[in-house]
Amino acid sequence: MSIKVYKPYTPSRRGMTSADFSELTTDRPEKSLVNRVQRTGGRNNTGMLMVRHQGGGHKRAFRMIDFKRDKTGVPGKIATIEYDPNRSARICLVHYADGEKRYILHPIGLKVGDVIVSGPAADIKVGNALPIKNIPDGHFVHNVELTPGKGGQMMRAAGTQAQLMAKDAGYAQLKMPSGEVRMVPDSCMATLGQVSNTDHNTITLGKAGRSRHRGIRPTVRGGAMNATDHPMGGGRGKSKGGNHPKSPWNQLAKGFKTRKKKKVWGWMIVSDRRRAKQA
Repeated sequence: MSIKVYKPYTPSRRGMTSADFSELTTDRPEKSLVNRVQRTGGRNNTGMLMVRHQGGGHKRAFRMIDFKRDKTGVPGKIATIEYDPNRSARICLVHYADGEKRYILHPIGLKVGDVIVSGPAADIKVGNALPIKNIPDGHFVHNVELTPGKGGQMMRAAGTQAQLMAKDAGYAQLKMPSGEVRMVPDSCMATLGQVSNTDHNTITLGKAGRSRHRGIRPTVRGGAMNATDHPMGGGRGKSKGGNHPKSPWNQLAKGFKTRKKKKVWGWMIVSDRRRAKQA
């Protein structure tokens, strides 16, 4: 993937960049794997706003992605590489030998016509999915399960990958992109390789309208609100009030630790991400 740069013939075009989508092979999704999405605008079933800054945006069709990779031993051929409006990564359509079609996350280096396999006996090759205990130390993986059989939950965003550091006593140590090292059961599945679209985080939107197309509504500073609406609001003119930065729900916003010391989602952290950044 390469980045497309625009001529600054308007102020909003100056500095704006986008993907050139040169790696895509089709602009039509597989109809049998597409579902309608009911958008909520951040509201619950009673109409109350539960998540701020959501609403509007372009219509999206949901592509059903195979995060479990449970077609054990059945080879599949990559048919297309496609855009998915619901995620930062690209996806690819797999035609399996038994006639079934599924979408998977597209790893870097996987091309149309390549063959992939899932299961304990799969080769150590980009795009193949194996239990972590069958993957040699040092390899990079994505779409990693936290609970065996649940489907991949980690390393699914564009450009992400985790490095398998070691295996011991039924657990594997994975080094995250943040530098944190955490333990995962070695019976969990993981896919070899790095998720595609690595330049995703270098794209500059350039104008507010592109955020609105994505369904992201504006964010207002707490200091610009009234005192009744935010802990940092109120005051005569532009005022910070001398208070510590807080969220709208009065939780300290900077330096306040909300993470449990030893565990996250039930699995032990070997090396914390904050320490990794200091090292």
